[in-house]
Amino acid sequence: MRYKNYRAKITYLEDENIFHGEVINIKDVITFQGTTVDELKQAFIDSVNDYIDFCKSRNEEPEIPLKGFIYLQIPIENQKKLLNASRNAGMEFEKLIGTI
Repeated sequence: MRYKNYRAKITYLEDENIFHGEVINIKDVITFQGTTVDELKQAFIDSVNDYIDFCKSRNEEPEIPLKGFIYLQIPIENQKKLLNASRNAGMEFEKLIGTI
């Protein structure tokens, strides 16, 4: 789930019969839950908005969510090593890089 660039990981807690969500692209902790998908979505939106309002009430900037991409300049020799490692592992290059 995404809202205002915040991304959430959702798990289903079978024993409690609820969906539990946690924002994963900031260091601060934002969690929420719901028993239906609609309830979960609204709880996510409300939790992110509450977090932003809380930060503002303390005259702090909310943490900027990571977007998931980082661009690096890697020497061609190391790129070749990574490409060979992906081939030897039977993985797509992009998937190998995603595990680092």
